[in-house]
Amino acid sequence: MTSAERPIDFDHLARQTMGQKDLEAEVLRLFMRQARDCVRSIHASKGQVRIGIAHTLKGSARGIGAFAVADHAARLEEMPDDAERVEALCEAVVAVENFLLRLSR
Repeated sequence: MTSAERPIDFDHLARQTMGQKDLEAEVLRLFMRQARDCVRSIHASKGQVRIGIAHTLKGSARGIGAFAVADHAARLEEMPDDAERVEALCEAVVAVENFLLRLSR
Protein backbone atom coordinates (compact mmCIF):
# COMPACT_ATOMS: atom_id res chain seq x y z
CA MET A 1 0.00 0.00 0.00
CA THR A 2 1.46 3.34 -1.02
CA SER A 3 1.44 6.29 1.37
CA ALA A 4 -1.29 7.93 -0.75
CA GLU A 5 -3.53 4.89 -0.19
CA ARG A 6 -3.05 4.81 3.58
CA PRO A 7 -5.72 6.41 5.76
CA ILE A 8 -2.97 7.98 7.90
CA ASP A 9 -0.06 9.99 6.53
CA PHE A 10 2.68 8.72 8.84
CA ASP A 11 5.20 11.25 7.56
CA HIS A 12 2.85 14.04 8.63
CA LEU A 13 2.20 12.34 11.98
CA ALA A 14 5.93 11.94 12.58
CA ARG A 15 6.48 15.65 11.95
CA GLN A 16 3.64 16.51 14.36
CA THR A 17 5.08 14.27 17.09
CA MET A 18 8.75 15.04 16.39
CA GLY A 19 9.31 11.38 15.52
CA GLN A 20 8.46 10.13 19.02
CA LYS A 21 6.86 6.72 18.45
CA ASP A 22 5.27 6.54 21.90
CA LEU A 23 3.68 9.94 21.34
CA GLU A 24 2.46 8.85 17.89
CA ALA A 25 0.76 5.81 19.40
CA GLU A 26 -0.87 7.89 22.13
CA VAL A 27 -2.06 10.54 19.67
CA LEU A 28 -3.58 7.84 17.45
CA ARG A 29 -5.36 6.24 20.43
CA LEU A 30 -6.77 9.61 21.47
CA PHE A 31 -7.83 10.41 17.92
CA MET A 32 -9.68 7.12 17.52
CA ARG A 33 -11.50 7.62 20.82
CA GLN A 34 -12.47 11.14 19.78
CA ALA A 35 -13.45 10.04 16.26
CA ARG A 36 -15.76 7.31 17.61
CA ASP A 37 -17.35 9.81 19.99
CA CYS A 38 -17.81 12.31 17.15
CA VAL A 39 -19.45 9.70 14.92
CA ARG A 40 -21.91 8.83 17.69
CA SER A 41 -22.63 12.50 18.30
CA ILE A 42 -23.07 13.21 14.60
CA HIS A 43 -25.70 10.47 14.39
CA ALA A 44 -27.52 11.97 17.39
CA SER A 45 -27.49 15.58 16.18
CA LYS A 46 -28.49 17.86 13.31
CA GLY A 47 -27.70 21.21 11.78
CA GLN A 48 -25.39 23.58 13.63
CA VAL A 49 -24.50 21.06 16.32
CA ARG A 50 -23.45 18.58 13.64
CA ILE A 51 -21.40 21.30 11.91
CA GLY A 52 -19.50 21.93 15.14
CA ILE A 53 -18.78 18.24 15.67
CA ALA A 54 -17.62 17.83 12.06
CA HIS A 55 -15.38 20.88 12.43
CA THR A 56 -13.75 19.47 15.55
CA LEU A 57 -13.16 16.13 13.87
CA LYS A 58 -11.78 17.84 10.76
CA GLY A 59 -9.13 19.64 12.80
CA SER A 60 -8.12 16.57 14.75
CA ALA A 61 -7.93 14.46 11.61
CA ARG A 62 -5.73 16.99 9.85
CA GLY A 63 -3.47 17.11 12.88
CA ILE A 64 -2.66 13.41 12.69
CA GLY A 65 -2.66 13.08 8.91
CA ALA A 66 -6.06 11.39 8.48
CA PHE A 67 -6.75 13.59 5.49
CA ALA A 68 -9.64 11.55 4.05
CA VAL A 69 -11.49 11.86 7.37
CA ALA A 70 -10.76 15.61 7.40
CA ASP A 71 -12.03 15.99 3.83
CA HIS A 72 -15.25 14.11 4.59
CA ALA A 73 -15.77 16.16 7.76
CA ALA A 74 -15.32 19.35 5.73
CA ARG A 75 -17.95 18.17 3.25
CA LEU A 76 -20.32 17.42 6.11
CA GLU A 77 -19.79 20.94 7.45
CA GLU A 78 -21.11 22.26 4.11
CA MET A 79 -24.25 20.07 4.14
CA PRO A 80 -24.70 18.76 7.69
CA ASP A 81 -28.00 16.98 7.11
CA ASP A 82 -26.90 15.05 4.01
CA ALA A 83 -27.12 11.36 4.92
CA GLU A 84 -24.62 10.36 2.23
CA ARG A 85 -22.03 12.73 3.65
CA VAL A 86 -22.62 11.37 7.15
CA GLU A 87 -22.15 7.83 5.86
CA ALA A 88 -19.00 8.75 3.93
CA LEU A 89 -17.47 10.31 7.04
CA CYS A 90 -18.34 7.26 9.12
CA GLU A 91 -16.77 4.98 6.51
CA ALA A 92 -13.59 7.06 6.50
CA VAL A 93 -13.35 6.81 10.30
CA VAL A 94 -13.87 3.04 10.14
CA ALA A 95 -11.15 2.79 7.46
CA VAL A 96 -8.68 4.53 9.78
CA GLU A 97 -9.64 2.32 12.69
CA ASN A 98 -9.36 -0.88 10.64
CA PHE A 99 -6.01 0.22 9.23
CA LEU A 100 -4.64 0.90 12.71
CA LEU A 101 -5.97 -2.41 14.00
CA ARG A 102 -4.23 -4.28 11.17
CA LEU A 103 -0.97 -2.50 12.02
CA SER A 104 -1.19 -3.53 15.67
CA ARG A 105 -1.40 -7.24 14.90
